[in-house]
Amino acid sequence: MTKQHHYEIKTTWTGNTGTGTSGYRAYERAHVILAANKPDIPGSSDPAFRGDKTRYNPEELLVASLSSCHMLWYLHVCTDAGVVVVDYTDTATGTMVETSDGSGHFTEVTLYPSVVVADASMIEKANELHHKANQLCFIANSCNFPVRHEPTCHAVSN
Repeated sequence: MTKQHHYEIKTTWTGNTGTGTSGYRAYERAHVILAANKPDIPGSSDPAFRGDKTRYNPEELLVASLSSCHMLWYLHVCTDAGVVVVDYTDTATGTMVETSDGSGHFTEVTLYPSVVVADASMIEKANELHHKANQLCFIANSCNFPVRHEPTCHAVSN
């Protein structure tokens, strides 16, 4: 039997400056993303599309979702393989292209995980496990563009 998981998010537009969407420049792209019992996420569009640069945009949140999902799977597969991760950071990047009709799509996302393991003997296996984490990542499996990985790893003892 296939397990299903359901998620509910509420998105509320907060950018009505008084005249609604009476013109392209008449409203702000500000909104808030809410989920029960969790902190709000202030959202907007990318500044290239009249958005507020101090708020998260959907494109950043997509890249963040890929980064977060990969990290969580990676930590899991490392645990199963006996690789002790003591620190993990990622500086993920994404490329989106606009098309002539004004729409757009991502062409790729690259994750740059920087991993610290407990012992130098774990480095090779730690690097290999990024591939398995990518295969298991729910978000990466939902994308129609490549999600690449360029990890670095070193040991506490180095």
